Amino acid sequence: MMTLIVAIGAQNAFVLRQGLRREAVAKVVAVCAVSDAVLVAVGVAGFGAIVGRWPQAVTVAAVVGGLFLLGYGFLAARRVFRPQAMHVESGAHSRPVLTAVALTWLNPHVYLDTVLLLGSIAAGRWLFGVGAVTASITWFVALGFGARLLSPLFAKPRAWRVLDGVIAAVMISLGAALLAGW
Repeated sequence: MMTLIVAIGAQNAFVLRQGLRREAVAKVVAVCAVSDAVLVAVGVAGFGAIVGRWPQAVTVAAVVGGLFLLGYGFLAARRVFRPQAMHVESGAHSRPVLTAVALTWLNPHVYLDTVLLLGSIAAGRWLFGVGAVTASITWFVALGFGARLLSPLFAKPRAWRVLDGVIAAVMISLGAALLAGW
């Protein structure tokens, strides 16, 4: 179960980046944790079966999510070549909460992993769902607030370039895979 939550994806990469920048960390962590709690509850309640009967929803989510992830990946790739964006500073990202909402709710992997897969495993077992939500909250708090411990490493522009390069590669790969699969 933790592998679904901890897997590096758009949402986790963004939480890490915001934690390193120390910008709106509590808000971003709260958006991600509450969103995961809602999605887990929906999955445990059996929404996965409903979505399974309407496969067009998965297609729409894959196309929209794939395009969004490609766009986010290209923005990360652009940051690799813009040294002024490489410093830990406050106020550099204009809408972190909106971005966290988009990276969560426009990401089809969230629905596939959290609602369908986790929901099919839990299937009405609410105690399992509580465990999943607890693991999710723990992960986002540790990632968002623990990222500051890596600040000395990210005082170097090269470290930001590497992080943004990895984020770009992951996002572009995920976006391309989603678009190729529909």
